Amino acid sequence: MIKESVFHITRMDCAAEEQAIRFKLDMLPGVAAVHCNLDERLLRVYHDGPIEEIASALASLELGEAYLTTREVVNPEMHEKDNERRVLRIVLAINLIFFGVEMTAGLISWSMGLVADSLDMLADAFVYALALVAVGRSVLFKRRVASIAGYVQLALAVLGLMEVIRRFLRPDHLPDFVVMIGVSVLAFGANLLCLYLLQKMRTKEVHIRASMIFTSNDMIINAGVITAGLLVLLTRSQIPDLIIGTLVFLLVVRGASRILSLGR
Repeated sequence: MIKESVFHITRMDCAAEEQAIRFKLDMLPGVAAVHCNLDERLLRVYHDGPIEEIASALASLELGEAYLTTREVVNPEMHEKDNERRVLRIVLAINLIFFGVEMTAGLISWSMGLVADSLDMLADAFVYALALVAVGRSVLFKRRVASIAGYVQLALAVLGLMEVIRRFLRPDHLPDFVVMIGVSVLAFGANLLCLYLLQKMRTKEVHIRASMIFTSNDMIINAGVITAGLLVLLTRSQIPDLIIGTLVFLLVVRGASRILSLGR
């Protein structure tokens, strides 16, 4: 008989914490499945091992866990449904496509804001890919994938920050504000489509909810790049583009650090 134990996790508010929990609990042989609810910060663990091991593993993450209940269940939902995976694949594909579009447009238009936004798209794609490849894989495989994704993301963000510093110290080309605004509007529309698809899955599991959070944040960043493009137009200066680029690169560095923590 499988048991369902429920915990309240105070600081489980994004996919990084959710993935950290999954990686940690996957190390326990008695754990069959893990379901999370980011909105309510509830963790459901399906297991046939002792609850003490699970509680100890959660405590080591220092996310503010509190044990609630344990009950026996006959047929728990232990895997993501096919439609959840399908939506994640669509969102992953859109993020990868717009990573390429924004990176190319950013390099052509000399916009660090677009380059940084493209890396944010890539960062999200890494998280969605991790969620998909984790199913049925070993803990070692998951850690290796997380480490590779984190290091690649971190390296690109650091290179981006170095280029921002160079352009700040030695101004050269004024960013093409028309490309900045146009591509960011397209990216905003793509994220709006993703959000629409994800909202149709609102009652489903954690990966869909986490994806909604990422997509909403992406739309805010898109709006920031659009605003920077308008400021470039009004001021005839590259400073607004460098500022938004720096802010987004720092967000990517933060996300990379979180992903790397999952691979340890």
